[in-house]
Amino acid sequence: MKIRKKTNKIRERREVRNRKATIKVGVLRLSVFRSNKSVYAQVIDDAEGKTLISASVKDVSLTDLKKVKTEQAKLVGEALAKKAKEKGITKVFFDRGKFRYHGRVKALAEGARLGGLVF
Repeated sequence: MKIRKKTNKIRERREVRNRKATIKVGVLRLSVFRSNKSVYAQVIDDAEGKTLISASVKDVSLTDLKKVKTEQAKLVGEALAKKAKEKGITKVFFDRGKFRYHGRVKALAEGARLGGLVF
């Protein structure tokens, strides 16, 4: 039990540290949440407190759901970038939250970059 509490504290500190950098930048934030089954991403305007764009694995077609989770995350990043381009958003700050930058989070970031987002 002690190990679990320690891990959660580490994640909370990582999240707070990452959010401080977001506030300093003052641009739109691309927030990522990763669960065991899927990946969610949103572009958030912190000044107004509104979500402008969102994408998840549920938005991806059924044929793509049979792919590996990292490939699905990459497709979610590309879908989010496509929606952002339609709304005229090109530059965002990547907020990985409490998650490390590897695996599905990294794949989502690469997909968003391929789609044309700059961060």
